[in-house]
Amino acid sequence: MSTNPEKAVSYVLSKYVTEYMDNDVLILSENTQTREAARMLRHYETDDIIVTDKDNLPVGIVTDEDILSKVSDVTVYAEATRLKDIMSAPLITINEKSTLQDALHKMRDNNIRKLPVLSKKNQVVGMIFQSVIANVIRDATAIAPRLLSPPVKAVLGNLGFVLQFAGVLLLVPAIVATILEDTTSATGIYLTTVLLLVTGFFLNSYGEKSSLNLQQASILVFASLFLLSLFGTVPYLYVLPSEETDIERFSNAFFSSAAGFTTGGISLFDEPEKLSQSFTFFRSYTQLVGGMSFIYLVITAFYPESKLQSMRGFISGRTLHMKELFLTITVIFSIYIVIVAMLLYIFGENNIIDNFALAMSTLATGGFTPTSTILEGLVWQEHIILMGGMILGALPFTFHYAFVRKKFLSPKLGKEVLTYFAILGSATILFLAISGLDPMLSAFYSVSASTTAGLQMDSLAGLSSAAQSILIILMFIGGCGFSTAGGLKIFRLFHLRDVKALLVKAKRAELSSQAKKEVTSTIIIVALFPIIASITGLHLANIEDVPFEDAFFEAAGVITTGGLSAGVIDIDSDSATKIVLAFLMIFGRLEIIAIIYIFVPRLS
Repeated sequence: MSTNPEKAVSYVLSKYVTEYMDNDVLILSENTQTREAARMLRHYETDDIIVTDKDNLPVGIVTDEDILSKVSDVTVYAEATRLKDIMSAPLITINEKSTLQDALHKMRDNNIRKLPVLSKKNQVVGMIFQSVIANVIRDATAIAPRLLSPPVKAVLGNLGFVLQFAGVLLLVPAIVATILEDTTSATGIYLTTVLLLVTGFFLNSYGEKSSLNLQQASILVFASLFLLSLFGTVPYLYVLPSEETDIERFSNAFFSSAAGFTTGGISLFDEPEKLSQSFTFFRSYTQLVGGMSFIYLVITAFYPESKLQSMRGFISGRTLHMKELFLTITVIFSIYIVIVAMLLYIFGENNIIDNFALAMSTLATGGFTPTSTILEGLVWQEHIILMGGMILGALPFTFHYAFVRKKFLSPKLGKEVLTYFAILGSATILFLAISGLDPMLSAFYSVSASTTAGLQMDSLAGLSSAAQSILIILMFIGGCGFSTAGGLKIFRLFHLRDVKALLVKAKRAELSSQAKKEVTSTIIIVALFPIIASITGLHLANIEDVPFEDAFFEAAGVITTGGLSAGVIDIDSDSATKIVLAFLMIFGRLEIIAIIYIFVPRLS
């Protein structure tokens, strides 16, 4: 017997129905005569017929019992009776990307024992039976113990795929470095690519690609960001000063790599203009990979295709499909990057490599700047371009999808976006009144903070406490859900409306179990962001000998992956502190919610 039957059953129930469905399904037109249908049932030795309409879409089901019970006298009536006269409708089906657990729930809710399985084109591809699922569960509890448990294999399999995918993506900056004949950067990037591909292959050999529960998905997302940041240190080790000690070089490299892949954007390089162009391109590219790929990873891990049905609320129209969503968003952001880079080229900076690097950092809400002087002396057109790019990065992925598909935005999506703009507009006006900066610069810093992009011209240590507080609040709130921005996210603010109901016993019963978990998670996250920032700020103020206000501002930029800096952290900061801050950027990129799911699984 399995040493942990509960985990074994949970694992097999997370498998897709396509792995256990019967592929041989008899499909007939609704106008087929009952006598002909009965003959084909006998010929194919099956018990069920899926009935389709004139467009070949499934509309009903007929069993051998239906033929016996609904046709009173086959010799008299079967010739005139057609399948549409005796079929059971509407047909209850399940998507091919649904799990066995989804199938059991649907069978239970509808009191049936079989479900036709549909492809994304609504074509019948098989049939899943309750008896088959029962046998799978029984077999799962009877298998011998294995070296790796099924959940661990599932995490390793998915992690291997993520690392291999990232390795392929990083070939782009490696090729750019090769073309620019920068052998030092190219060597480091190619080595990172090889490490990712080989590690991914190794994990795949021990793992198994399958669906995950929320706790396992959280472990996957954390492990992915950590390993990307760890392997991403290699190119930095090639360019950092060799006179540093090994621990100093590693801490600086790990911090810089984490700042890239988490889109934290805090830079340890005082003069990035001295870095090679290929390396500045690589730094910005890691933010693009970390920003967009992280969202892809979250959607894949936390919202498998069977659950994308619920995302119809974001977009009016048909159900989303994973490949279609990813492909469309990738194309959209590629176009955004080209447009922003070209506009920057037209209105100001004439270095096309720097333009693309800055465009990637902007749209990924990352904050790395190609050079320390590139944001100095910007004309108003360039300010507008960069602010527009940052805002695009902070809007939901589904917003861009709907915009291109020309669908009307649903009230749910519109409400989140409108709330974001309302907060941004109000904060900009308030910041302008308090900061003493000119209107364009005030708007720029407000957008930079709210999108957690972190683009800035100078250290913000000279701002008043009130002005810093506005930027800190904007970084804590962040952008919209399913965007490259960090922070709490706007949609969680909506959950706070139910806090009162959660605290009042009489109203608590009105909340669903899922709503209670969401409100509880939101309260924990809202509390942890400022608490972690405060503790980190106290530590930075102590070791760097700076005012707590500046240290807290810096800490807020780290945990929210906001990137705005008061100049507290630099290349000479304590090595252990920088390693801890790198992990805080990872935690912040996970919005802390994944960490909660790992250690408090009941909330998932």
